[in-house]
Amino acid sequence: MPVAVKKLRIVSRIGLLAILALLTVSTASYASQQPILAFSARVAGDDARTRVVIDFEQKPEFVIHYVDSPERIIVDLSASAFGFPAADLAPRGLFKDIRYGTMGSDSARMVFTVNRPVKLVMAEVQKNEERGFRLVLDAEMTSKEQFAEILKSQDWNTSAAVPPQDVGPVVEDGVFTVAVDAGHGGIDAGASGATTKTPEKTVTLDFARLLAERLNKVEGVKAFLTREDDTFLSLSQRVTIARQKHADLFISLHADTLAQKDIRGATIYTLSDKASDRMAENLAVRENLSDQLAGFSIESGPPEVADILLDLTRRETQAFSVALADNVVKSFEGQVGLINNPHRQANFQVLRAPDIPSVLLEMGFLSNPEDEKLLLDEAWRAKVAGLVANAVDRYRRRSVANGG
Repeated sequence: MPVAVKKLRIVSRIGLLAILALLTVSTASYASQQPILAFSARVAGDDARTRVVIDFEQKPEFVIHYVDSPERIIVDLSASAFGFPAADLAPRGLFKDIRYGTMGSDSARMVFTVNRPVKLVMAEVQKNEERGFRLVLDAEMTSKEQFAEILKSQDWNTSAAVPPQDVGPVVEDGVFTVAVDAGHGGIDAGASGATTKTPEKTVTLDFARLLAERLNKVEGVKAFLTREDDTFLSLSQRVTIARQKHADLFISLHADTLAQKDIRGATIYTLSDKASDRMAENLAVRENLSDQLAGFSIESGPPEVADILLDLTRRETQAFSVALADNVVKSFEGQVGLINNPHRQANFQVLRAPDIPSVLLEMGFLSNPEDEKLLLDEAWRAKVAGLVANAVDRYRRRSVANGG
């Protein structure tokens, strides 16, 4: 075979290999730019915590940043095609607007405009059991100061850090922290006195301040108020504030009214899906309507994400709640009037923190003139605050002794 022919064949083979290599690179590049299909989405939440879940055919890459004016969370994604109905990602809870779309051939973006300062406490991709992957974003309310700090500390060359969730075992910091929750507030005035028409929100806040002051005098105890003035807090916000401040105990204060005006005395409630009696059930229903009475109602999402709001209470936490309730009853016996069967159970939403022992104290009934007089009496309130503080201290000491 002539040398020239051999050289021609060699050159031809080299050219063919080069073409194949270019085709391979081109195909790989084309494949890398193909958008990942986002085939499903859902949102669940309220004005304290909101979860977004988006399902993808393949694992997406993402980075997070925060911006203000207005306050927003930006999630930049690898090339993605959004194939779900827009209604599936309709804003609710902490989000007043959610927008998404492509940002060119190799990226996409989601923008969450919020109703108030927020932070993401979870942002991760999880593998689905049946198909693809899901991006889970858990947003939680935060303060303006914390949001400003996030803006200041973030690096736009990397994804904003997601702090660990404030849910789980209470922080063992050597301090026993008590959340004192004054029921009602703002537009939600609660009940009113039979004689003086004093609103329940005023009675609970006055007593809450006194109780917190008394608790802060107990060695090893630190108390704080979920609301410090006449402002409205949703039930979920109250629980979230307690979690964020690492409360070891949650005490919600109330002074309700009843149709039977002769009923009087204090009652201590713990959580139960089934009410212990009709009166407890009716009170829980009325208190749980607090959000709606103030013009706010929870929009629950699909079942698989709605439980972010109302987690099932852990058995251990419930046992601690019962122990505290029993301590309060024992402190009151012979000192403060109690109704029959003073420790009762009902499905109060404000008691649903899964990791914080929680009780609701009905200090008395504003519908009863005698109770109303006591509830407005400063000396009586001081006495009751001292008894509750003593009960908390006994509970704390026993908890510490038992390694809790």
